Amino acid sequence: MSSKSSFPPRSLIAAGIAVFIVVCGLLSLGVWQLQRLAWKNDLIARVDARVHAVPVPAPGPDQWPDISRENDEYRRVSVSGTFQHDRETLVQAVTELGAGFWVLTPLVDDRGDAILINRGFVPSDRRLPESRAAGQIDGAVTVTGLIRITEPKGAFLRDNDPVADKWYARDVAAIAEARDLGDTAPYFIDADGTPNPGDYPRGGLTRISFPNTHLIYALTWFSMAVIAAAMFIGFYRHSRREYQRRLDNRR
Repeated sequence: MSSKSSFPPRSLIAAGIAVFIVVCGLLSLGVWQLQRLAWKNDLIARVDARVHAVPVPAPGPDQWPDISRENDEYRRVSVSGTFQHDRETLVQAVTELGAGFWVLTPLVDDRGDAILINRGFVPSDRRLPESRAAGQIDGAVTVTGLIRITEPKGAFLRDNDPVADKWYARDVAAIAEARDLGDTAPYFIDADGTPNPGDYPRGGLTRISFPNTHLIYALTWFSMAVIAAAMFIGFYRHSRREYQRRLDNRR
């Protein structure tokens, strides 16, 4: 019998090589997702520890260059100073209390440095400061809350419009520039749920949620690898039987 009719044919060998490459790729994706799962679980544990830790002083100017999302976000801190209510900024928000605004107010310390404080949520009918005058606290205050990293990207599929004073994301640098705040921390602080006079702004509404679907994705990639291998093995066995049947018919 000529080599042309030998088994397996070149086409099947090529298909086998292609399937092998695909299976290796799928397995690599599955392993990568398991690595991401380990990273995500570690992140969740670290953030949980930060949120429930005893508050520490908010990072000062000498620490600002080293602030990062990975190392500092959701760290529980406290800071003292005086609110500059005339420079507050309203950022559109949707919370468990409904639609409305976050009230971001500069807190200036004794050195003159500013930190934006997300004092909390107000509904649309409390947008104007005079509608919540009791909450416009004068004098020295101490705020406890969670460090949040600046959000330069717009939300609600819209970008901030400082000229029109319309804000959709808590972009610290843009707000500091628009309000002429001078030296400002590169982060803001979500105030905790300590009630403000008049009950507004309403703090303590920070949502801490980390989607963790890496295990599902890993199982999906591994399953696809098994299916691809099983399909090729089934096709190979079928081709082998057909080849043997043709040989038997020729005898």
